Order: sequence, then structure tokens, then C-alpha cells
Amino acid sequence: MNLTEKELYHHPEENPEYQGLNIQKAVKFQPPTRNPYLQKLKKRPIYSTDDYVKGILDGNIAVLSQAVTLIESANLEHYAQAQEVIEKCLPYAGKSLRVGITGVPGAGKSTFIDTLGMSIVENGKKLAVLAIDPSSERTKGSILGDKTRMERLSVARNAFVRPSPSAGSLGGVARKTRETIILCEAAGFDVIFVETVGVGQSETAVHSMVDFFLLIQLAGTGDELQGIKRGIMEMADGIAINKCDGNNIERAQVAKNQFASALHLFPMPPSCWTPQVQTCSAMENIDIDKVWQMVLDYCIFTEKNHFFQQKRTKQSKYWLYETIDESLKNRFYKNPKIENLLLEYEKKLDLNEISPFIAAQKLLSENY
Repeated sequence: MNLTEKELYHHPEENPEYQGLNIQKAVKFQPPTRNPYLQKLKKRPIYSTDDYVKGILDGNIAVLSQAVTLIESANLEHYAQAQEVIEKCLPYAGKSLRVGITGVPGAGKSTFIDTLGMSIVENGKKLAVLAIDPSSERTKGSILGDKTRMERLSVARNAFVRPSPSAGSLGGVARKTRETIILCEAAGFDVIFVETVGVGQSETAVHSMVDFFLLIQLAGTGDELQGIKRGIMEMADGIAINKCDGNNIERAQVAKNQFASALHLFPMPPSCWTPQVQTCSAMENIDIDKVWQMVLDYCIFTEKNHFFQQKRTKQSKYWLYETIDESLKNRFYKNPKIENLLLEYEKKLDLNEISPFIAAQKLLSENY
């Protein structure tokens, strides 16, 4: 279809006499907004409990990923099925090495995991990385961008990288991470990394689900004593001072000596293992193997003195009580009677007719 000059130049600026203007010609017929070559997206298959279990035991990553999504779901029906899947996978779990990795933001945790993880995978092991991503307090959303910082590991054949939102849980640990560990172990993963949001006193939750707790530190960022926090240092089974390369090598060695001296001031841990300090560079892949050897040495040491299994038994009891506390809390807030009473007491608080402590006691003493 040929367009007349009037139709083509229906804007004054498009008239040929305006030679100084460089604009795009008007398009009369707009292209379709939908890509005609776009295929219809396939719906996710709906699996039964037995389908989930079979897929996980066969090492099917797609089924494992959907099972983890099922665990993280807040839907009560999903929760019931997830518990069935976990129960059937439990006999096949417990054979992996669980390593918790924490450190201040910017310490290079993701790069460290990417480099160390590739070394583990290249040695014929299967590795699962459960990366905890912080959730927004306002929108409750998470970026879940850890895979972008683990460029090689996220596409490695024997690796499974799963970012999960912290959902405001204690210490930035996703509420269902421990259950996810069980599924990953049943799927045949030899090593499991749990990466936390950052460092803090509440990192106890990670410590209570791993065999080895690794603290990533930096040197040359100011007063080294600022990094020596008693709570996190006492939980650490080993310290890796990252970014020991270029002009930072000398400062990293100084920091290593300072941290090693500080560790001797703490009481002997129940494992009777003396925490070690290693320097490394995840970016340059320098001495990463020494950090991993430190982890393996710890496992050999604690298996000989039987602390390894004792720790796992103690962790199971810890999560028993954590699950009870969480269940009681959910039942309390989801009870219709409590929901109505909460609104009443909130109004009284607004009018300053009651203190929050007395209101809490009255709510807890209600027979529901």
C-alpha cells in the first residue's frame, strides 16, 4: 500500500523543507504488541508425594527445585505434602558435609563459594548451595541475585544453587533451610553450603544446622578488632581472610596473626578443636584449597572424638524445640478468638488505657 505525501508527512516537522531535523519517519501501522513467535508457556506439572520422592532420589534437579518451593510455601495443603516428602526422604539423608559460611557484607562470600565450589565439583563431588537472600521489611520481597555472583557454579553440572528469601527470620536464615538440607542430601549431594545474609549475634540459627561454621573476614578495612565480635568468633570453627592479593597481602598476614591471637583468648570449644585462620583470595584462586583442607581436617578430628555425631544429635533436639515454638506462635495468631481480642487491645493501647505488657499477659491467659 502506497502512502501519499500528505499521509507520510502528517507532522509539520517531517516536511522535507525542515532539512535540519533528524527524526524517525512516522509509522502508520504499528507492529503487534505480542511476539507471534512466542510459544505458549507450559504449566508446571503437579507431582504427587511419591513423584517428588522418586524424582529427588533419582537426582532430578527440576523436581528437587519444585520440592523446595513446596517447602517454602505458606499454603497449608503444601505444608502437609512437604512434610510427607521430607519424612520419606529422611532415611536417605545425613550423609553430606554441611558447611555454614558467614561474614560481613562485601567480604566476598559469593565469590568465595563460587571458587571453592568449582574446585569441589571438579573433584567429582556434588555440591548444593543454599544462599539466604535478605527480604525487604517493607515489601517482603527479595532480589535472589546470588546466582549472578556465582557465574560458574550456577551452570555447573553437579551443582545446585538455590537462593531463598530470609522472610524476616532470625539471623537471615530461611525458616525452611534445614528441611531443604534433608532433600538435598536425599538427592545425593555430598557437600552443602549454607550462605547467610551477613554477620550478627543471631547467626546461631545457621550454626545449629551445619557441621563446620566458616567466618569470612577482610583485612585493611580499618580497626581489625572491630571484626572480633565475641558471639560470632566463638561459634566459628575456622576463619578465612579473603582478598589476600595485590597490595593487601601484608595487611592480610597481620590480620591473620591478630585473629589467631584473639581465638586463643576464648575458652576451648566442646569439640576440643582449635579454630584455625587461613588467608586466601577467591578472585585469584589463591590458597582456597588450604581453607577446604581446614574443613576436612576438622571433620576428621571431630569424627575421631565422636563430637561430629553428638553435634548433629544436639542440633536435631534444637530444631525440635524451634519447631514447637513456631507452631505454637502460628496457632496463637491464627486463632479467631485471639484475632478479635488483639484488635480490642490495640484500640486500648491507642487510648493509653492499658500497657502492652498487661495486654500480652491477658491474651496469653485466654482459654482458647
